[in-house]
Amino acid sequence: MAYVITQRCCNDASCVPECPVDCIRPTPEQPEFATTEQLYIDPDTCIDCGACVDACPVEAIFSEDDLTASLARFRDINAAYYERHPLESNFEPLVTPARPPKELGTLRVAVVGAGPAACYAAEELLRRSDVEVEMFDRLPTPWGLVRAGVAPDHPGTKGVSGMFDSAFRRDTLQYHLNVEVGKHISHEELLAHHHAVIYAVGASTDRRLGVPGEDLPGSHSATEFVAWYNGHPDYADRTFDLSGERVVIVGNGNVALDVARVLTLDHDELAKTDIADHALDALRQSAVREVVVLGRRGPLQAAYTSSEFLALGYLKGVDVVIDPADLELDPESRALLDDPEIEPSLRLKYQLAQEYAAKPHDPAHRRIVFRYLASPTAITGGDRVEGVEYARNELVSENGVLVARATGDTETLPAALVLRSVGYRGRPVPDLPFDERAGIVPNEHGRVFADGAPVPGVYVSGWIKRGPRGVIGSNRADAQETVERLLDDFTAGKLAVPQGDRQALKDLLTRRQPDRVDRDGWKAIDAAERTAGRSSGRPRVKFTTVEDLLKAARG
Repeated sequence: MAYVITQRCCNDASCVPECPVDCIRPTPEQPEFATTEQLYIDPDTCIDCGACVDACPVEAIFSEDDLTASLARFRDINAAYYERHPLESNFEPLVTPARPPKELGTLRVAVVGAGPAACYAAEELLRRSDVEVEMFDRLPTPWGLVRAGVAPDHPGTKGVSGMFDSAFRRDTLQYHLNVEVGKHISHEELLAHHHAVIYAVGASTDRRLGVPGEDLPGSHSATEFVAWYNGHPDYADRTFDLSGERVVIVGNGNVALDVARVLTLDHDELAKTDIADHALDALRQSAVREVVVLGRRGPLQAAYTSSEFLALGYLKGVDVVIDPADLELDPESRALLDDPEIEPSLRLKYQLAQEYAAKPHDPAHRRIVFRYLASPTAITGGDRVEGVEYARNELVSENGVLVARATGDTETLPAALVLRSVGYRGRPVPDLPFDERAGIVPNEHGRVFADGAPVPGVYVSGWIKRGPRGVIGSNRADAQETVERLLDDFTAGKLAVPQGDRQALKDLLTRRQPDRVDRDGWKAIDAAERTAGRSSGRPRVKFTTVEDLLKAARG
């Protein structure tokens, strides 16, 4: 018997150092770690000790004997990885990174943001140094996209917040929630009260399609829709037209699949989650029967992960529909698929698409329809969205890279709601340099750079550092890199000594923002939401306005 890593894997890699026989790959030190869909356990080396299970923050690891029907295929997925990557281990115990000398005193760091990137950075600081961390977020709640971005039917993925909550119980970390940097406190004031500031503010805007009709009523970003059904206070009052039978999603990454699932899931199943009440009520009245997912390239190049694609096949009352003609491959894609060295996850994507294409469909079921090699050319309608016009593409090689090129053939899909899911984009941070093209703060390994030189005491982590790629756990290695540079600079005496201490900062914030939410306030919100959920068998019932959140914080 062995343990198996499944769909929920967040690539946090907490399990890697815990394995006594070093059988989990890829490790953060390996190049493929940056692009892997998930981590894998070698079934022939695993000794069934369970150390990885205890370390996993999202409950993604199961004994192979305990795999449910929807997860059983991951036994083969783990094994296939090691057929492609035979385990060669020169395992040595991990060396504990050096800590700054005690004579330097207490390091004070401000972390702007409270999502995964910010939390991993704070956790690494607490582990590595005698430190005081002040965590800022403009919302009254922490956890960022873990709270407001993870689909409600993926509760295991949200388990990483419990790991952060446990790590932040000590007073060495203080919360300053409902505090906006640039409004309640300036960048200069942060630097005056800390040795360093880490900005981990994510990528909060979305990319646009750039086609006619994109701004018609009924055309939205998937970012808005996800925030709406997750109860983000900025989006709780949005409305989405669910009166039509078809919704079109442009883009086929994991966010697009999340949205497709939420639109088609059985309402009784959704009612067991922490989905916002207003969204649940709207979805109960929804007339949507079909969600069409448009991807500009072929099935081998689809942006979703194979694990999320696999999970669609187990949705109650939902058929996954693919036209077999869409699975005809261009010569280069066919050569890639026939290559014995192809990554197992890539081959699995195509195999799953073939399986879905061959399955019979029940007319009584809702449908998630995948259309590949399709790019929108216009969103049509008069006063509001009535449909999507799209061009059929072909894949051509340009300088050795397969790109999608329109063929001239177009089709139109009637739809009342169109959601674009073509990626996130960072926005400028006040008083920091910004690369408009890349949508990031210019940096080298986390040190912020301006005019070719490092900006003393200023660092970045997460999507604002590297761009919007990777999953929750990808931020861990990213944060470790940033913190390593910060500690190097502190040890080398490159960071200015703070002019104000923790009490001075608290006094300043109390004057500027009387509604600041601290640790006790967040605990009160968390307890009130969980209590409200308990009576209806749900994990929590979220407060979705700032006013209600603040009322709970004071309660």
